[in-house]
Amino acid sequence: MRVHTGRSLAAVALVAAVVLGSAACGGNSSSSPAKPPTDRVLHVSFLQDPGQPPDPDVYYAGQGLLLTTNTYEGLLQYQPGTSTPRIVGLLATSWSVSPDKRVYTFQLRRGVLFHDGTPFTAAAVKASFDRRLAVNQGPAYMVADVASVTTEGDYTVTITLKESNSAFLDYLASPYGPKMMSPTALREHAGNDNAQTYLRTHDVGTGPYMLTDARVGSHYALQAFPRYWGAKPYFTAVDIPVETDLSTQQLLLDRGQLAVIMHDLSASAVRAYRQSRSIKTYSLPTLNSDFLYVNPHRGFLTSQPARVDLLEAINVPAIFDQVFKGRASIATQAYPAHMMPVGMAEQRIPYRPTALRSLVAALPVSERALLIGYDSSSPDNQLVANLISVQLDQLGLTTKLQAYPTSEIYGWVSDPTGAPDLLVEGGWPDAAHPYTWAHISWDPNGGLNYLHCSDPSITSLLPEALRTGDLQVFSQLGELAAATGCWENLVNQDDFMAAQPWLKGVEQAHVVTAPNTLSLAKLSVG
Repeated sequence: MRVHTGRSLAAVALVAAVVLGSAACGGNSSSSPAKPPTDRVLHVSFLQDPGQPPDPDVYYAGQGLLLTTNTYEGLLQYQPGTSTPRIVGLLATSWSVSPDKRVYTFQLRRGVLFHDGTPFTAAAVKASFDRRLAVNQGPAYMVADVASVTTEGDYTVTITLKESNSAFLDYLASPYGPKMMSPTALREHAGNDNAQTYLRTHDVGTGPYMLTDARVGSHYALQAFPRYWGAKPYFTAVDIPVETDLSTQQLLLDRGQLAVIMHDLSASAVRAYRQSRSIKTYSLPTLNSDFLYVNPHRGFLTSQPARVDLLEAINVPAIFDQVFKGRASIATQAYPAHMMPVGMAEQRIPYRPTALRSLVAALPVSERALLIGYDSSSPDNQLVANLISVQLDQLGLTTKLQAYPTSEIYGWVSDPTGAPDLLVEGGWPDAAHPYTWAHISWDPNGGLNYLHCSDPSITSLLPEALRTGDLQVFSQLGELAAATGCWENLVNQDDFMAAQPWLKGVEQAHVVTAPNTLSLAKLSVG
């Protein structure tokens, strides 16, 4: 915890950039490009261990998507290589939806095998849905309203929901959505936990790669599935050590020992790699945003007008220039980018610090202190918190910074005791449908409503919005959320990736809804 007083914005930005990552560790413009591998082994790494088993009915975080989305497949997917979320077929080749959005019928792809050799048929759809419900972890909500799964032969399946749901196709296309699993393997390895023990170190999917190693905190590996139904991957194996030090990752990339770094590069490393002649960089669209959360249960922030005054005192363009320039855009909507049409769900938060300055001047000295929290795993969030701290100090507040582990931040959803006054935290929705952000962030019981802010109007409108999919209602929800003063979408972030210039297909392998990962089968050498 540190107190910031009397420092200029530029000084803090300079100090924070030096602390967060030395450019000397990456982006040396005089280096020669590394040579491509001749053994067809792709070398990547995790900065943090995925933290959960690579079981798609359990896994519900970020970095481990590299494992789950390359070993398993669902009925649908979002089209890779575009910023516009568009649902396309994967293990389903076509589908129809009833007018009331309750009955969904799918024609299934023929000639698909699970990694254990079991043919993919309609029976696997029911087995996979049943297994997700039985495991009952975070992503189980996507199939919780399924009333029945009926098969018509081996390659037609009809899913009937209990209620109308405009987001259901997006659930099926989501990187966290239900993935198809071999009924044979689920039965043979069921144990007493629905095969959860087995799936900690194995996979039972249809994807282009098979999981061959899963040592928590140390190492993961994939091998190309020789009987994959689609185009055969160029890389026959993928080596994924866990390298918890970003400087080490950068050193390995600079030496040609890593093909790509897919996430969490510091602002200084981004600047260095963008100037490098030996490394190619990509800034790829995502649904990931960096948000400022305001605690409505602390001090003067219990007042909605005061919360609005505070948000209007944040100089977002200055933060953008210092931290995100070249790999993000300043947000203009309450939702993350690419979810709502331009002009809808606008958050109208001008930069107007005078109101907060006057408010603070009228407060007793004892009420002028603010605690600003940030996710300890994010260099960007630390720098953003520093910059916000300086801005607020200059208006008469006394701020302190506190780093929190991600697990503690998520714990506030159940019990916000100990949460800070302000929180800088990034995040993305499960899918591109606006309900998946509105519910999880603004509903009182939402999984990202860390500081327990709510508006009864939001709660009452959400069921209608989910049922109809009416974008006007979702736009209204966004405006209501912004009006509470509890949330501000600061910037819409891109996936900034630094790669060897010989690695081809990076843009085509990226999916806007799946940050921090790539579809490995689309990568090659050139």
